[in-house]
Amino acid sequence: MIETLSAFHFQRPLWLLALIPAFVLVLLEYRAADAAGRWRRIIDPELLKYLLVGNGPVSRITPNAVLLVAWTLGTIAVAGPAWQREPSPFADAKPPVVVVLKVTPSMMTEDLAPTRLDRARQKLSDLLSMREGAATGLIAYSGSSHLVLPPTQDSGVVLDLAKALSPEIMPKEGDDLAKAVALAQRVLAGNGHGGSILVMADTVASDQLAGLGETRTAATTILSLLPPNLDAASIGEAARALRGTVVATTPDQADIAAIARRLDRVGRTADVAGEGQHWQEAGYWLTPLFALLALLWFRRGWVLT
Repeated sequence: MIETLSAFHFQRPLWLLALIPAFVLVLLEYRAADAAGRWRRIIDPELLKYLLVGNGPVSRITPNAVLLVAWTLGTIAVAGPAWQREPSPFADAKPPVVVVLKVTPSMMTEDLAPTRLDRARQKLSDLLSMREGAATGLIAYSGSSHLVLPPTQDSGVVLDLAKALSPEIMPKEGDDLAKAVALAQRVLAGNGHGGSILVMADTVASDQLAGLGETRTAATTILSLLPPNLDAASIGEAARALRGTVVATTPDQADIAAIARRLDRVGRTADVAGEGQHWQEAGYWLTPLFALLALLWFRRGWVLT
């Protein structure tokens, strides 16, 4: 109870100034209706009560009194009373992720059956199923990087476009991971909700490390698409340059589970977290009382009472 009272406030307190003219008008009307007021200064009060006609008790429930109550309730409602925080619609939403997929001839190697690229698509399908409802974007890169799809919750479209990618359709051969990560950062910045970057690659060219150091971000995870018995030193160096994390490919879904936990834990921006700090207005609870008071004006002769 004490915490509720301490948290009580008005979100638009300036509207409370509308109570001033209400009380002023009621006071002026009361003085104008007091016919005996001007006689009290010249006639003894004990004698005046016997001289006045119709000076009996008057009902306090008058149109003016009801108008004052309705005005007060309406002003308080518009001022926005609040004492409870409102849960954000984004509070339980999973942060978006931009998948940076390497599409080069090396990804067609069959040491990860059927190929490294096909295994990447399978892992992407598992990730989309595990993070159902989360927005996912897709970037393909080789010697150049290209935005295939901005973050969307339609996982079917993401997977279909990923299946359509092949080294033959890439305009330039090579390994330009640095520009691909920079493009992913711009996509997330334009999205306005933060997020993470997931790189799916088998190796990283050594000339990319300097560029990756300039685009470093702790929200980057690299899924190494190499069999466990192969050296992935270039992947580790790229992760250190990005201040990211490397997850090795596993035959089961252990790698995807680890990636999903990391993606759900990081990548939220401050403004999204701040969405949970909105206050829940309680002024609408006064609406039924306001409506009941308004019904009195449909009473015959009420205004003239």
